[in-house]
Amino acid sequence: MKNVHKVGFGGGCHWCTEAVFMSLKGVVKVEQGFIAPKEHLTAFSEAVIVHYDANVIELKDLVAIHLDTHKSTENHSMRNKYRSGVYYFEQGIKPMLDEIMSQVQKEFAAPLITAILPFGTFTSSEERYHNYYFNDTEKPFCKTHITPKIKMLKEKYDKHLSAKLR
Repeated sequence: MKNVHKVGFGGGCHWCTEAVFMSLKGVVKVEQGFIAPKEHLTAFSEAVIVHYDANVIELKDLVAIHLDTHKSTENHSMRNKYRSGVYYFEQGIKPMLDEIMSQVQKEFAAPLITAILPFGTFTSSEERYHNYYFNDTEKPFCKTHITPKIKMLKEKYDKHLSAKLR
């Protein structure tokens, strides 16, 4: 029986974030869309919900990959649209996420700005944008923005890549 959990990630374009997590072993499903945190249910930003098998990939690896694949230390002008966040669904997960963030921070020269937030609500993006990267990897946006992230995954996180990318 699978040990499936879910976590939300936001930081950059959800097309990019979706492709990153769809590339990993142990990720069962990725929902692309917009997440608002519990305290601000109207404050949506681009994000994904990742359903993962904890027997195959650990939460700490998912968080590290997320932080490495978006500008997790930059508070740029588009942060409202692209909030850097990790969204938890169960209250008991927050202390674990705090510890993971503390450990991963050691790998970054600048402070991480990624917030750990309680999940509030989700709105799916339009169906035509789902699986954006893998539907056509030759699109200019894919080649410019997503392919470099996939390349970095191959270099740094190869052991977590699904068979389709090997």
